[in-house]
Amino acid sequence: MTRTTQRDVVHALVDGYGRTYAAQAGIRLRDTPQPLYQLLVLASLLSARIRADAAVGASRELSQAGMRDPRRMAAATWQQRVDALGRGGYRRYDERTATQLGEGAELVSRRYGGDLRRLRDEAQGDRAQMRRALQDFPGVGPAGADIFLREAQAVWPQASPYIDSKALQGARALDLPPSPARLLRLSDDTDPAVLAAALVRVALDKKAPAAVREAASA
Repeated sequence: MTRTTQRDVVHALVDGYGRTYAAQAGIRLRDTPQPLYQLLVLASLLSARIRADAAVGASRELSQAGMRDPRRMAAATWQQRVDALGRGGYRRYDERTATQLGEGAELVSRRYGGDLRRLRDEAQGDRAQMRRALQDFPGVGPAGADIFLREAQAVWPQASPYIDSKALQGARALDLPPSPARLLRLSDDTDPAVLAAALVRVALDKKAPAAVREAASA
């Protein structure tokens, strides 16, 4: 019987869980203002202590209600934001989050002219500086900044590779090396954003490590 290698485990991980949260939320991520703003909203929603599926659902509902850019988000009423969050299943934090989304939209417009590429450019591509700047937005703490950069690395080469502590938690659950460079080598050129998302999904799902190992040994 062939011994299962770490490369087998990583390939099974990507095959089974390699989907970014932006893709799940229906965000066609590009290096343009609207999808980057949608990603910021998603990162804010995902950083709360709530099910990831509820955060993704709320992101979809906000977009479907037309709140896909900071101008429209700020123009929406507080109640419209609350209602969209509720339809997505984001009820526990809906009122506070509705306020934060409005304030954050105004900040994006005022500081960056609605274009988060300016945040990246002002940071001159420095990941630590981008991470600090992202935390100026209401509701976006260290975890939210990590989520944004983890996903944005797909279109921001300056942020890549971004394999943060939550992703490394998933690597440990699979007995994989806690080294971004080694993980990327084992993944054989998988998009770092996809690899990071897969590792995070494993970190958040207690059943996932066993499922990945089973698939790797099949």
